[in-house]
Amino acid sequence: MNTATSSAPLGAAGAAAPRRTSGKAKRVLPGFGLTLGYTLFYLSIIVLIPLSALLFKTFTLTWPQFWEAISSPRVVASYQLTFGASLLAALVNLVFGLLIAWVLVRYPFPGKKIVDALVDLPFALPTAVAGISLTALLAGNGWVGQYLEPLGIQLAFKPAGIVIALIFIGLPFVVRTVQPVLEDAEKELEEAATSLGATRWQIFYKVILPTVTPALMTGFAMAFARAVGEYGSVIFIAGNMPMISEITPLIIIGKLEQYDYAGATAVAVVMLVISFTLLLVINALQAWQRRHAGAPA
Repeated sequence: MNTATSSAPLGAAGAAAPRRTSGKAKRVLPGFGLTLGYTLFYLSIIVLIPLSALLFKTFTLTWPQFWEAISSPRVVASYQLTFGASLLAALVNLVFGLLIAWVLVRYPFPGKKIVDALVDLPFALPTAVAGISLTALLAGNGWVGQYLEPLGIQLAFKPAGIVIALIFIGLPFVVRTVQPVLEDAEKELEEAATSLGATRWQIFYKVILPTVTPALMTGFAMAFARAVGEYGSVIFIAGNMPMISEITPLIIIGKLEQYDYAGATAVAVVMLVISFTLLLVINALQAWQRRHAGAPA
């Protein structure tokens, strides 16, 4: 008696081959099209439209007017101070942020949770309060300044005071970026390097540093970007003396108070272009380092 046979093809092991379904698998969450649309819409509302308005406002200026607004000696001096102090503060935070993150991750000590919470204090503290506190500390009659000024060291109302303020507000960015990477780092690699006779410097340079470098670059970029746009904590300790301790955000505020909106946006566009270019360079270096280390970019 003939029996009905299945029309499904048999595989090599005699089992029926799985039936292929046409189309993409159904996802529980919205797919690429919907999420991309929301992403572009949100970025347009929050980022692109305000920046476009900034650029379009500068079109009301002719090229000679634009160049005069962005290249006056007072404005150029503010560029040098703002970007120079921001770069120096970010470099200092790069070194000491790594050190603080290392101590918080690798060493138990009394009061560790309190120290860990203090790292986030610049995040929560209003910038004006930070500026007043630093001024009270470093001014000529302050707790520290009264001992430094007789030695010829003046920090408040000088570029050095600006750097200190920017270090204060930028430190958490480096610490909180590097800390999770150190927590997830494999200590077995360090122990293996030690057993193979590597020195402490070789372990740091060959094992630890390649692991934390991408996080360090990210923290550096975030600290630098925050420092470039900082205003509240700096104006109190800077002294705001033209050509000496006047930052670019204060130049922009001054132009706005004089109803020179086009001039203010022209200076802001220069800051935007320089900051964006530096961040692109930092991200490119970070991607190169990841490829060089063999990790996916």
